[in-house]
Amino acid sequence: MNFSPVIENKRVRLEPLQEDHLEVLLPLALEPSLWTVGANHIASREDLEKYIRAAIAERNAGTAIPFVIYDRQVQQIAGSTRYAGLTLPHKRTEIGYTWINPELQGSGLNKAMKYAMLQYAFEVMDLNRVEFKTDELNMQSRNAILSIGCTQEGILRRHMITSQGRVRNTVYFSMLKEEWPEVKQRIFGKYDF
Repeated sequence: MNFSPVIENKRVRLEPLQEDHLEVLLPLALEPSLWTVGANHIASREDLEKYIRAAIAERNAGTAIPFVIYDRQVQQIAGSTRYAGLTLPHKRTEIGYTWINPELQGSGLNKAMKYAMLQYAFEVMDLNRVEFKTDELNMQSRNAILSIGCTQEGILRRHMITSQGRVRNTVYFSMLKEEWPEVKQRIFGKYDF
């Protein structure tokens, strides 16, 4: 298994997250609006250093594949995402820990990125299941997940404590390998990624 792939299409290139991405990610990561809803919170250089080190440690342990997001349209690093909770014996992963420059939200970047990641997960990694989860209060994320053809599976009540101390309910979504060909054609077929 390649834990440092480069995944790309016409709109986006996902590159392995490295410690030297700290400087380019820092101005984006310090945008407070990215952390109003969610389990993580980055408010300082030290927070981002810890976040990157933890992501790399998970990659080294074989449980995650973290990326920086490069937007080819604007030719700049736009944020970070990862395959998380990677469980190869059960052929599943989660796509998550996604944060994108607010100026690029709604630009089609997220959809192009999710397409690239789903395609790689099902067609290269040969996984059976890709999961997504988000805070019940994060309607923007919930709607985005539904818009790419995922199925809402349920809500885990009082599932996590956010970085702000709020006890959150978590909404789970998934896509299955058998669903991917139809979703690929129906949802993503109209885009030129």
